[in-house]
Amino acid sequence: MTKNIKYYPRISKNPFHFDHVHIRWDQQVPLHQQETWELSYIITGSGARIIGNVLENFNKGEVILIPPNIPHCWSFEQNNHDDQGKIENITIVMDDHFLKKAKELFPELSTIVAEVLNNHNAVSFSGPILERLQNLMKAMITESEIERIGSFFRVLELISHAKDMHVVGRPIQENKKEKKLQEIHLYVLGNYQQVITLDEIAKAVGMQRSSFCVFFKKMTGKSFFTHLTEFRVEASCQMLLKTSLSVAEICLVSGFNDVPYYNRVFRKIKKTTPVAYRLSMKKTDLAELKSMIY
Repeated sequence: MTKNIKYYPRISKNPFHFDHVHIRWDQQVPLHQQETWELSYIITGSGARIIGNVLENFNKGEVILIPPNIPHCWSFEQNNHDDQGKIENITIVMDDHFLKKAKELFPELSTIVAEVLNNHNAVSFSGPILERLQNLMKAMITESEIERIGSFFRVLELISHAKDMHVVGRPIQENKKEKKLQEIHLYVLGNYQQVITLDEIAKAVGMQRSSFCVFFKKMTGKSFFTHLTEFRVEASCQMLLKTSLSVAEICLVSGFNDVPYYNRVFRKIKKTTPVAYRLSMKKTDLAELKSMIY
């Protein structure tokens, strides 16, 4: 599995690096890890991501803090982009040594930095803190290097005060089971839109079919196809909300080859139909927009 992960050592002498990218959906960095902290904000785009041992779908607006040495990647949907056909995100890379040094040099930062360093899992934010992080990180796009330093410490302060955090990834333990599970997640991420058989997935990760089934059920508590179906449904939800594709088109793009079957499993998991889900969520978004205006 390690051959699939790109390792990025510290290559900059700056205490932090601000990176704002506006690129094609398929130009994102592949699965990688580095020795620094990473704070990522998805401005435009949706899809699926792997962080440590967790594979989940994501949507625009999320801000995630990733501690050092946790493998991660974002895989963006081809059909969800801006009017230029591109996705957009911001990444702040923070040097671990700098954070610890700042804690020593500035007593005012001691508690703030300690709270940030106390995060061992990758976490996402919600509520008022999320909105403030989004606004602050967006403002940094047009700031000078000096201004970004001040904003950087305000970002740290917000993170240290965050209460509404959700674990979205955990460190990969140095054992073969965790690495094998991540290898399976990576295969699903790259192939869920196509037909996946047990023989294919087992062969791809170097296991016998029977051993693979037992292993996956033991590691996740569910069968591989239950996991795959749930993942495909979640991926289709993103497309229902963020694209104008028809239900039949979304059915095919998300890996289902039969529309009636897709409708049945969608209703079973979401307790509603794809069409009703799309309409209800759009009404919810419209209501939230009106509340912000008025």
